[in-house]
Amino acid sequence: MRCRPLPLIITLSLFAFFIAGASMSASDNFDEAKVPPYTVPDPLVCADGSRVDTVAEWRERRRPELLNLFSELVYGRTPAGAPADMHWAVTSVDRQALNGAAVRKEVTIWFTAGHDGPALHLLVYQPAQPPPPGGWPVFLGLNFFGNHSVHPDPGITLSSAWMRESEAHHIVDHRATEASRGTHADRWQIETVLARGFATATAYYGDLCPDRPDGLTEAVGALFGTPSAEQRRDNEWGAIGIWAWGLSRAMDYLVSDAELDPRRVAVHGHSRLGKTALWAGAQDERFALVISNNSGSAGAKLMRRRYGSSIGYATSAFPFWWCRNYATFAEREDELPIDQHELIALIAPRAVHVGSASEDLRADPRGEFLSVLHAVPVYRLHGRTGLGVETMPEIGDATLGDGLAYHVRGGAHNITAEDWRHYLAFAEKELAHRPSTDR
Repeated sequence: MRCRPLPLIITLSLFAFFIAGASMSASDNFDEAKVPPYTVPDPLVCADGSRVDTVAEWRERRRPELLNLFSELVYGRTPAGAPADMHWAVTSVDRQALNGAAVRKEVTIWFTAGHDGPALHLLVYQPAQPPPPGGWPVFLGLNFFGNHSVHPDPGITLSSAWMRESEAHHIVDHRATEASRGTHADRWQIETVLARGFATATAYYGDLCPDRPDGLTEAVGALFGTPSAEQRRDNEWGAIGIWAWGLSRAMDYLVSDAELDPRRVAVHGHSRLGKTALWAGAQDERFALVISNNSGSAGAKLMRRRYGSSIGYATSAFPFWWCRNYATFAEREDELPIDQHELIALIAPRAVHVGSASEDLRADPRGEFLSVLHAVPVYRLHGRTGLGVETMPEIGDATLGDGLAYHVRGGAHNITAEDWRHYLAFAEKELAHRPSTDR
């Protein structure tokens, strides 16, 4: 499909220019008039030029081909499955949490036979009343600042892990304190989620891989012998691959919890964790809904549009997030044989909701919408209509289609109550009222 520059519908924001705190790449573009003509790869056409026309052909030929390309060229290779010695234990339960409104569980997932190796600390809240048949549907996502940051509940174990002081590009050594409880509760809207009949589960992403250049050799990276960012093989995974792998390990636990419904799990993430959610959802077909909030470059946005953060910016500012091969396509976006609409297409026929913010120009809201739109042919192949529209919604509006959804709110790079309102509406449409089958 041939595309031409589209009119600018969003306002420029200094916050968007400096969201990561790093300088712009020379190839970064924030002028809609400078978007070049570009060709979007057809997600249904294989590398040999043949076209897949059935779901069986998609699953046998094209889907494995696309997964291989994203693994080889963008995120790196993911080890298969869970470690043989992985095990978990529910370490605490409070059935009168949040003044009786919730059940709070804390679960430790160890990746080795002993308890001295890397582990993921999972926090689960579910409604206090008895679960429905099949269990509660679940929102699962990683957090940036420890489980204690998602709610001021004093019963949440305070993280002892290293973490960034902020999401900015600069790194400041920081440890959690009592004062940091609930500092990002507005991003999680836990009471609202519970009131709508969903459980929510979260874990600190730094348990899996510390978000700094030398973090690849620690935690899960150490478990698999991952070298430093510079010494990795060209197709070896980076932090996003490790974080996505961790979401699947959290899913392994959810499958075992009889009070939760593993067939109705929405995996979600904001910013770099939105990229992570998409990659997790593309690889692990147990996730029924994938939510990407402001994920931008190597997340939801089309890279060929050359608007917002470029591959050059992404791989120079955060070289350890991706595999080394990705950096070779800086200034060569058109030569990359895939684009991000095909990452969304890999999730079909399961549901995807992409959310943008009008001032988050690095993430390219229009490019995120177009990425969803260009995934529609794969959803139609699977018997779903997809978005149902071809026009980007106005700021503040949402398009909740059949299998695909998109919204753009006013404001900057963040996840807000307004975003959650749209995500919950789509989740209710796709998950909450869908009959659960036997486990």
